[in-house]
Amino acid sequence: MILRLRTAGRRGDRTAGALRWTACLARLLPRGTPAVLAPAVLLTALLPAPSAMADGGSGYAFAAHARTVRGATGTADAVPLEPGTVYRSSLPDKGARYYRLELPAADTAYVPVTAVPPADATVSASDGIAVSVENANGTSCDYQGARFGAGLSPRPVTAVGRRDAGRALCQDAGTYYVVVERLVTGSKTTTPGSWDLEIAPVTEPALARAAATTAPQSWNSASPRPLTGDPRRRTGGAGFSTARTLGEGVWGTDITPGQTLYYAVPVDWGQQLHATVDLGSTSGDAHGYVSAALNLSLYNPVRGYVDDLSLGYDGTQKSSSLDPLPPVTYANRYAVSGEENAVRFAGAYYLVVHLTGQTADTFGQGPYGVTLRIRVDGTPDSGPAYAGSPVPKDVFDAPAADRGDLVGAAGGDDPAMRALAVAGIGTGTALLLVLGVWTLTARRAQTRANAQKPTA
Repeated sequence: MILRLRTAGRRGDRTAGALRWTACLARLLPRGTPAVLAPAVLLTALLPAPSAMADGGSGYAFAAHARTVRGATGTADAVPLEPGTVYRSSLPDKGARYYRLELPAADTAYVPVTAVPPADATVSASDGIAVSVENANGTSCDYQGARFGAGLSPRPVTAVGRRDAGRALCQDAGTYYVVVERLVTGSKTTTPGSWDLEIAPVTEPALARAAATTAPQSWNSASPRPLTGDPRRRTGGAGFSTARTLGEGVWGTDITPGQTLYYAVPVDWGQQLHATVDLGSTSGDAHGYVSAALNLSLYNPVRGYVDDLSLGYDGTQKSSSLDPLPPVTYANRYAVSGEENAVRFAGAYYLVVHLTGQTADTFGQGPYGVTLRIRVDGTPDSGPAYAGSPVPKDVFDAPAADRGDLVGAAGGDDPAMRALAVAGIGTGTALLLVLGVWTLTARRAQTRANAQKPTA
């Protein structure tokens, strides 16, 4: 439907036109929505949802406030990174890129780097990125790699470089370097060219007092029965910064081949996260098999890798669960297992869902139905006492439910309800101005109409 507003030349006509415009808009809204809210609600509905604000070439939603920096080809020219600030950079297909960090002795630093290849790139299973942190003498404090895997699908991959305070290596205050490089196999099928990067450094302070230095020896490692019930609709975000919050429950969405969806699950100190993913059956008559068609990855609050799984797909419904994880506690960092080691702090744990582009070749463009079954067990506790504040300050806080959660519980991703929620948090001043102008116009018109009524 196309609405046209003709502006009249006289003040009375303009006022009447405004009233007719508001009433017309109100007819497009669900019954019971106040007419005066029509402009704000419908203008909001026309704006893209946060999950849609993605980079045009990759589909990844970089943080809106990301600061663009150029990685150096050596340490001498490395640009500084500030914890708590998100950066956008790029990585060529050959050679490393260097960034600089100034760290005190007591802080542990985490530098997550997300590499985003073009959506039409060709990659091999062993392609990816490597991130390391080195001290001023060239000693490597930590090294981590991330690869695309068997899905052979270009998607965002994330690796974290780390400097652990108190370890024998890299324990001094001073200058450290973050080194980012491509992992390549030399395959001629890999598309050359630069990949975009998102870098989000975090620091964790020391504890205010001594605590256990061994990981818990026992915890409930049994796999609980996945939750059942009708899924509530929740569209995923397109990056870490736009990840949609999921509480405990059953959640459903659609995904297309090559797409990556981001969700954030609040997990507090002492709580235990369980996640199951279902990929629905196709409605067509296509036959075949796609190995590693759907990938579900779990990342901790500093975007560190925790665990992942892949589903092979033959057109019939498939389901799988992440391995059981221990309750979140500070002492998990002393665990030998990487999965247990990674659940070392509270905060938003990210579930990242990717459907390989190869699915389209065998079963069509979709969309395909995905269901996430989330359990968060355990009673939250107070957690450790830090001697200072992490940066960013709230990174280890389990986020409270937002307006999006209220929308999901009340009826999924209904556009009108989403518009009302976003109007309250996303468009702020602009919509308040629109609403104010319309309210004032309507009130003036009503006052004049009353004044013109004949009196007895």
